[in-house]
Amino acid sequence: MYNNLYNDLLKKVNEGNQCVMLTFLNNNETNPSIKEKILLTKSDIDNKAHPIHKAIYEGIDKAISLEQIHTVNLENNETVLVEPYFPKPRLIIFGGGHIAKPLCEFANRVGFLVTVVDDRPYFANTLRFPEAKEVICEDFKKSFENIEFRQSDFVVIVTRGHRHDGLVLRNVINHDLRYIGMIGSKRRVKGLKEELISEGFSKEALENICSPIGMDIFAVTPDEIAISIVGELISFKNRRVVNNKAIKHSYPEFDKDVISKINNEDPMPKAILTIISSKGSVPRKAGAKMIAYLDGRTLGSIGGGCSEAEILNKARKMMSDGSSYSIEHVDMTGEVAESVGMVCGGTMEVLIEIF
Repeated sequence: MYNNLYNDLLKKVNEGNQCVMLTFLNNNETNPSIKEKILLTKSDIDNKAHPIHKAIYEGIDKAISLEQIHTVNLENNETVLVEPYFPKPRLIIFGGGHIAKPLCEFANRVGFLVTVVDDRPYFANTLRFPEAKEVICEDFKKSFENIEFRQSDFVVIVTRGHRHDGLVLRNVINHDLRYIGMIGSKRRVKGLKEELISEGFSKEALENICSPIGMDIFAVTPDEIAISIVGELISFKNRRVVNNKAIKHSYPEFDKDVISKINNEDPMPKAILTIISSKGSVPRKAGAKMIAYLDGRTLGSIGGGCSEAEILNKARKMMSDGSSYSIEHVDMTGEVAESVGMVCGGTMEVLIEIF
C-alpha cells in the first residue's frame, strides 16, 4: 500500500536529504486503523508545503532538532508518529596526502560518507581512495563549485600547505556545518586565525574551529593521527548540547535493508515492527525495524529473545484476524538478547503495522 513511499524515502535519504515519515494512527478502540502516511523532506517542512495541523509541524521540528522519534496527540482521537530520517554524515577531506588516506578508510568504517578533494591527480583518484564516495580532482578554489554544503557536514582540512589551508578555511567558515577541523601547529593556526580576523571574519566562528585537530592521544604516525581525528569526529557526531551541556546521543536506527524490502511486491501478508521508543539497556534502539511474514519468514530484528518472539506471535495473530496496527509495551528486564549476547534491563514501545 505504501510501497512507493518507502522507495521515495530511500531515494531521498540516499541523496542527502533529511526526511520525516508521518504515520496517522486512528485510536478508535473498536477499530484502530492507520489513516495515511506522508513523507516530507526538510525543504517541504521549511516551506510548510503540506496542509497539516500546526501541532504536527511543531512535532516535526521537535523530532528533527532532538533527532528522535516523536508522537503528536491530536484532539480527534488521532496520534501522529513522526519518524525522522537522517542521511549518513558526510566527511569532506580537503587534501589527499598521507593523513587523508587512513582517515578516509577509518571514517568510512565508522559510518561517514567520505569526499576527498585535492588538486593533484596522483593524490585525487579512486585507486588511492577506494572507500571514498566521491573524489574531486580540482583546484581547491574551483572545487567549491562542485560542493553543496549541508548543515550535517564534517570538514577536515589537511592540505599540503598554509596557503591552501587558508583558502579552504575562508570558503567553509561561513557555512553552518557540524564540524570543521584543521591540522597544524598551535603557532601556525594562531597566526592564520589572526590573519582571518583582520580580514573581517568572525572571531566566534574561528573559535569553533577544531585546531590543532584530533583527540590528544600523543599520535605520531599518519594512522595514529587519523585515528585521533576520527575519534574527535565520532565525539561530535554522537553528542547533543542541552542547556550548554554535552550529552551522549545517537540518531534513530535506520535499517535500510529492511525498508528496501517493504517495497517488494509479495502476496504473503506481512507486518512491519518498529521500535518507537526505548529506555535502559536494550539491544536495539528507537527506529529499528523488522519485517514478519505470515508464513514465518522474518527480516531484521528488534532485539531477539523471548520479547521479540512474543511480538512476532502478536503480529501474526493480527495478520490472521485483519487488524491494522497495535502499539505493544515490551519489558526486557533480566532477559538475554541472544542476537547480541547481552543481558537486558530496559523497556521498549513497538509499533506493529499490518501491510
